[in-house]
Amino acid sequence: MTVTATDRLGLPRRSGERPRTRPHNPHQQLSDIAPPDLQEALWARMITLPGTQIGRSRVSLPDTRALYLLPELAHGPEHAFVSGTEFAHLHGHGDGSLHLCLPAAVAVEAIEQGWAEQHPMARRGYLPPTLLLVYGPRDTDEMAVVWRLIRNAYDFACGIPRT
Repeated sequence: MTVTATDRLGLPRRSGERPRTRPHNPHQQLSDIAPPDLQEALWARMITLPGTQIGRSRVSLPDTRALYLLPELAHGPEHAFVSGTEFAHLHGHGDGSLHLCLPAAVAVEAIEQGWAEQHPMARRGYLPPTLLLVYGPRDTDEMAVVWRLIRNAYDFACGIPRT
């Protein structure tokens, strides 16, 4: 897939090495864990997205908090969702990463810039290639970038085209 400048978000490069992650299910971040206060601040922002409901994830561990888009707003393609209308979930405090789906060009950029990796089941072709694990933010600057990715996943699920 060719990614053009207009497809990109202009993400900065994430500093440092990529965190260690589990190479299979459950797909989790194992090192460089986001501080719990930043995880909570991120969740507090996530639940303000209009037309969303919170709940347990249908596909992740019990301590995972998920965001579901109201069905009447879920106009994105099937590959914009983790499961049903679940478009993002935040793993528990011992992890702090997120799973979400991004438009293909943005997914490529997020991976290239060190913010995310493709889900192992997506790499094997069992899940959409748009499904990513986004690393938990280590500071407020990183939280701003992760928030941009979450907003992009939300717009993707709503079917709002990037301009």
